[in-house]
Amino acid sequence: MRAACKLASRVLNFAGTLVKPSITTNEIDMAGHHMIVEAGAYPSPLGYGGFPKSICTSVNECACHGLPDSTQLQNGDIITIDVNVFLNKAEYAISAHYDQSCVWEEVLQNKCLNKYNHTAIDGQFYFYQFEGL
Repeated sequence: MRAACKLASRVLNFAGTLVKPSITTNEIDMAGHHMIVEAGAYPSPLGYGGFPKSICTSVNECACHGLPDSTQLQNGDIITIDVNVFLNKAEYAISAHYDQSCVWEEVLQNKCLNKYNHTAIDGQFYFYQFEGL
């Protein structure tokens, strides 16, 4: 399990370095796929329920499990990358959001607008504030 966790984390961190305007989510997927396979692991989403890609990339309004394609990322896009790996009979999944300035603005907006969920929003605000976002 530890090896699967470390690999997924490395792949996610590497994928995050690729996030910039003009790159396609398909390019991020191919880079992640190559890194996973080179490590002797299998990208869990690939082939699951017919899913044709190795990672999930959800851009802007896409809530989850977005399918990588040829659409180029634009400045200001928010992307969530999900990495799932199967290695040594263990599976691990990890995800992260990218475009930190937009995430920070969203937290501030939610904090102002959502008076019924103060505890969760305050926790989210605290987390982002002290993670340097």
